[in-house]
Amino acid sequence: MKDFHSNMKAVVAIAAAALDADPTAVTIDLKGYDGAEFVLEIGAGGITFDATNKIEYKLTESDDDSTYTAVADADVLGASVATGGIVKSLVAAHAAAAVYRFGYRGSKRYLQLVPDFSGTHGTATPMAAVALLRGTDNPQADQI
Repeated sequence: MKDFHSNMKAVVAIAAAALDADPTAVTIDLKGYDGAEFVLEIGAGGITFDATNKIEYKLTESDDDSTYTAVADADVLGASVATGGIVKSLVAAHAAAAVYRFGYRGSKRYLQLVPDFSGTHGTATPMAAVALLRGTDNPQADQI
């Protein structure tokens, strides 16, 4: 039987908003789950991004929800991890809305996906991210 619904929970990773500065990080607790898939939505860029005026999406992990470190490339599926846990960089024009996804298969309990703004952002960029938590041995309630 094909049933992704009963084994998955969706949680906010980045609250939907038009942002022009770093938001407060949202902590994702993986206790009771055996994996996470992130779905990152980015609208048309509020500015023309470049090497100075950019947004870098960083994925970090922690055992204690206090000390976070960058995820290792080996613990991420579907994206290459750059220095500092960068899983997606906006360093050139982003003219249209797009959706990106990547998975986490590491062993840490806590995760944070944070957009890191550099340079000047006079106009905000719309974005949101959801983490889909897989609870294979933990049937999930409906979320509606």
